Amino acid sequence: MITRQTCPVCNSTAISQQLVAEDYTVSHQPFAIWQCLSCTLRFTQAVPDAASVGAYYQSDNYISHTNSQQGFINRLYHYVRRSTLKKKLRLLRHITGLRTGHLLDIGAGTGAFAGTMHQAGWQVTGLEPDAATRERALALHGITLASSDQLFQLPAGSFDAITLWHVLEHVHELHAYIEQAKILLKEKGRLLIAVPNYIAYDAAVYCQYWAAYDVPRHLYHFSPAAMKNLLQQHQLQLLDVQPMWYDSFYISLLSSRYKSGKTNLPGAFLTGLISNIKAMFNKEKCSSVLYVIAKSH
Repeated sequence: MITRQTCPVCNSTAISQQLVAEDYTVSHQPFAIWQCLSCTLRFTQAVPDAASVGAYYQSDNYISHTNSQQGFINRLYHYVRRSTLKKKLRLLRHITGLRTGHLLDIGAGTGAFAGTMHQAGWQVTGLEPDAATRERALALHGITLASSDQLFQLPAGSFDAITLWHVLEHVHELHAYIEQAKILLKEKGRLLIAVPNYIAYDAAVYCQYWAAYDVPRHLYHFSPAAMKNLLQQHQLQLLDVQPMWYDSFYISLLSSRYKSGKTNLPGAFLTGLISNIKAMFNKEKCSSVLYVIAKSH
């Protein structure tokens, strides 16, 4: 287990416990979540190290690895994903200004996004730590993913775009990953990082039951201020912050089930809707946020 005495982002010693959340997916163990008073990052305390955390992903309910369609929430996830994959393709083309290019997708899961980009003509390198999940990617989408440890073997300046879709919060080597992504980007390349946002309205409603805490798999819980601090340390420029509107509904559905033992569809929908309405006036309050990043020049 990793117990931290300083903040994983800014290294401040001004850290304190904020709440305790349960692992609802696998172990049902409680994990403390601490907050940095300096950069506002929250982080899970006493987490498994990289060698032992794999056991906490072994569940049929962990959809990014299993691709399960069992249950209403998982079926809803797949329905929404078909739409969001097309939007991600259009977004990447818009942000990079390229119809096709070289893409690195870190934490590719079962390969849905990597496969979509490959079919659209992009040269795709996809990385995924779990061997069984890489096999599912090949079977489901015909795309061969490499192990995540290949990240530090790739040639510098190779990629027009690098994506981490809800991945950075899982990564033990936080600063090393950010620095390597910077090295791998072409000079005009773009880095896209999507993470949950604990200052969102739905996070405040569900508190310790908020599904996007997802302890202990989520090591870090970012606020926009914490992300900006991290990027500044690595001389990266934040170009844009974009809301991910669907996530508030999906997270609220899961959170309602964690809180009461069953899904409260009307209540979760209302919470997600209010969260999105609030984020319309401040996109940095969305349940999940996409950060569009470039090298500083």
